[in-house]
Amino acid sequence: MTVVTRFAPSPTGRLHVGNIRTALHNQLWARRCGGRFLLRIDDTDAERSEERYVDAIRRDLDWLGLTPDGEERQSARFAIYGARFDALVAAGRVYPAYETAQELDLKRKVQAGRGLPPAYDRAALRLSDAERVRLEADGLRPHWRFRLDHDAPIIWDDLVRGPQRFEPATMSDPVVRRADGSWLYMLPSAIDDVEMGVSHVVRGEDHVSNTALQLQIFAAMGAEPPAFAHGALLTGAEGKLSKRLGSLGVDHFREAGIEPEAVRALLARLGTSDPVEPFVDPEPLVASFDFARFGRAPARFDEAELAALNARIVHRLPFERVRDRVPGAMGEAEWLAVRPNLHRVDEAADWWGVVEGPVANAVAEVDRAYLADAARVAGAIDWAEEPWAALTGALKVETGRKGRALFMPLRLALTGREHGPDMATLLPLIGRERTVARLTA
Repeated sequence: MTVVTRFAPSPTGRLHVGNIRTALHNQLWARRCGGRFLLRIDDTDAERSEERYVDAIRRDLDWLGLTPDGEERQSARFAIYGARFDALVAAGRVYPAYETAQELDLKRKVQAGRGLPPAYDRAALRLSDAERVRLEADGLRPHWRFRLDHDAPIIWDDLVRGPQRFEPATMSDPVVRRADGSWLYMLPSAIDDVEMGVSHVVRGEDHVSNTALQLQIFAAMGAEPPAFAHGALLTGAEGKLSKRLGSLGVDHFREAGIEPEAVRALLARLGTSDPVEPFVDPEPLVASFDFARFGRAPARFDEAELAALNARIVHRLPFERVRDRVPGAMGEAEWLAVRPNLHRVDEAADWWGVVEGPVANAVAEVDRAYLADAARVAGAIDWAEEPWAALTGALKVETGRKGRALFMPLRLALTGREHGPDMATLLPLIGRERTVARLTA
């Protein structure tokens, strides 16, 4: 079997962190199985769908390293839906219903008052042909429902949630087409999964009841259903579902200096017992991805954890990966020198400023004479090899200083900071001339 997964966003807004996690899981599973990862733009809602969001979805996936192997748009597939719809109507599995929204709402309230589940009562199936003709003559156009088979429970073995069971008699026949002819999610999505050869539907647990309904749609079409994996939803750091998660997307991550590798590394492992590790290369994530590793408990997304992971990712990024994002005069040696002290790539510019100068004078008055000696020694040592060791070694012998008293005044005079990259690495980048000038100042 060729594994085919699909990520199916609606272009009515930007992708958020939950969408990104779903896209990532689809892509990782396809890659692990040597299959294909497809993007399906669910743009059947013409009023709310916008082309700018289609473009944004593509850009976001590209930035995340989740570029799909192919793309389909539901708005280009209406003829396919129409043919399948007509066949289901002819087979008696899709039927017209004429209740208004107000009538349906009243029915639900009556059922709730009687302690009954709010399932549609199938009143439309009891209409005669003459009654249907009269309703339509009065200007009432039907919406269309898929007729569920109540004879047997709906069961499947979910790749994340395990055995699932739904009683169709307790569920409403889903509306699949509106009175104006437009499509709802349920039927086109199932048709696309068949037509596109989707082998695995990977999505959030909020779609579990949709899967139960769609399994009967697959059967009515005479199609083999895909396998299903419903991941637990994300929660915020405060331990409950957070509206903030709906606003966290690629733009937010980029503005925060988060690398796409950090987003992937965190979201690939959230909800599993596997450790979150700073993988720059995606292959370890691909090789270890397994739905059996995911639990059913909500997965906690913490921006602080992402930021900490991002720093570990930055510490592993090669110069080729950041060349276009650091100051133009900064080379590989400078990048490797400052990289261990960065949380974000853009912080490299700050340390490049330290190398090039000028730096703030933060030296205590008591150390002035010591630094004058240091300036003299720095001008006399051999800079060809390990100038920091040569400078501090000579000063230790000459002044008797050691430890913090030996090193800290030098660091403050040369960088203006108490902490930073290893001075043995940084000093050759500063160079003899700037070193002598800063120690003299």
